[in-house]
Amino acid sequence: MGEALVKFKKRMKKIKEDIFIIAEAYKHPDTPFFIKILALIVVGYAFSPIDLIPDFIPILGYLDDLILIPLGIAMLLKLIPDHVIHESRVKVAATEKVKKKNWLAGLVIILIWALLLYWLVGLIN
Repeated sequence: MGEALVKFKKRMKKIKEDIFIIAEAYKHPDTPFFIKILALIVVGYAFSPIDLIPDFIPILGYLDDLILIPLGIAMLLKLIPDHVIHESRVKVAATEKVKKKNWLAGLVIILIWALLLYWLVGLIN
């Protein structure tokens, strides 16, 4: 059990690092526009406290986090030009971003969800 937990923690750390690499690649001028849109969706979903399938639903609630986010990351890492990935990887490694909790990003995402919910409720009424 201990070895599986160590592997799982390493994998989660790698996913977190990849998310920051994709966020950095998003800012790169050589990243194509449609890939920037996909990157925005994947990074936003990864940092979002709101899931497609709520976590309180047994098994299915965590499947979206365990499948959708890694799938989106893998897809983007293949679509983003290699030199952009390399430059982004170097930038992320040089910073402490991966080690910090990014409360500002979380707050922005919560605000976006709140505005979207407010807009949807306005449409219904």
